[in-house]
Amino acid sequence: MDFSYTEEQQAVRDLSRQILGDTCNHENLSALERDAAGDGYDHALWAALAEANLIGVAIPEEYGGSDFGLQALCILLEETGRAVAPIPLLATTVYAALPLAAFGSEAQKQRWLPGVAAGEIVLSAALEEVGSEDPARPALKARAAGDRWILEGEKVCVPAARLAQRVLVPADTGDGGLGVFLVEPGAGGVELAAASTTNWERTFRMRFSSVEVGPQDMLGTPASGREVIEWLELRAQVALCAMQLGVAEAALRATAEYTSTRKQFGRPIATFQGVALRAADAFIDIEAMRSTLWQATWRLEAGRPAAEEVAAAKWWACRGGQRVVHTAQHLHGGTGSDIDYPVHRHFLWARQLELTLGGASHQLARLGKLIAQGS
Repeated sequence: MDFSYTEEQQAVRDLSRQILGDTCNHENLSALERDAAGDGYDHALWAALAEANLIGVAIPEEYGGSDFGLQALCILLEETGRAVAPIPLLATTVYAALPLAAFGSEAQKQRWLPGVAAGEIVLSAALEEVGSEDPARPALKARAAGDRWILEGEKVCVPAARLAQRVLVPADTGDGGLGVFLVEPGAGGVELAAASTTNWERTFRMRFSSVEVGPQDMLGTPASGREVIEWLELRAQVALCAMQLGVAEAALRATAEYTSTRKQFGRPIATFQGVALRAADAFIDIEAMRSTLWQATWRLEAGRPAAEEVAAAKWWACRGGQRVVHTAQHLHGGTGSDIDYPVHRHFLWARQLELTLGGASHQLARLGKLIAQGS
């Protein structure tokens, strides 16, 4: 396994860092957060990334993308986390576009993927439910009605649902089957209730009351639905790890700059042994996060079994990420708790990313189960 970037991956990193760095400054982010009437997303930034052909970095070329693969997409997501950029990139590209490209019909690919690559279409997925930690075993029901399906139930924490043209929804079809449906959020019987997450992202509770979905909006079949969602969940987990890596590394870099200039007793506090040791521990956590992330991503892209590696990477993203941002807050002192100072966003984002699709305890239990099954 080679951890070095290819020429294309380096170009993705450099270009995305430039665009995100130009836009995601403290003033712009604060203005978005104060705009109660808005949706919380930076639409100008989304358009700029689309113009640079970055949104479609992992979409096949025949549908308008660059086809650089999952690793390049994770590099883009890492930069998004570094900038704490409020855009629906994770929801659109990972939660929806990747499974569409892998499992969708030709008609579905032609209908949705070119628009995603052009930045004209936002997609999402409803993967979480109250009381259920496994997206592949949902409580939401799908009942057959001729060649159509009727959805009943509820999903929570659905990102960008009000912006999305379609939301990917897994539902139990009975007899061990799992349907994966592309549902229009504005369809009859769908009720959206907004909620604000730890990092102030607007997510939604989706209630389904006799929602009709046609056969053209099913991804695969009930027999293959569980494979689709399990495939998706592995990639969603490494995408969250990539964003967490960017969030944590940016927090530590901001802390290094602050402690190098903040003086106490006539010298920078970075020269104090206690400060240096905390920063060194945070650096070690980040390198562990980085190595486990790229190990898992490489195995996924190479088509190798990766469930254990993904669980380990997410565990490190959860535990290591939290240790790093706590260190950043602590070493900033009272300044770190001031919401008029930018480092607080990294703390909030790290907490949200940690809990999405299962926190550290969930990942440790999953890893233990996988190891026991393989022994």
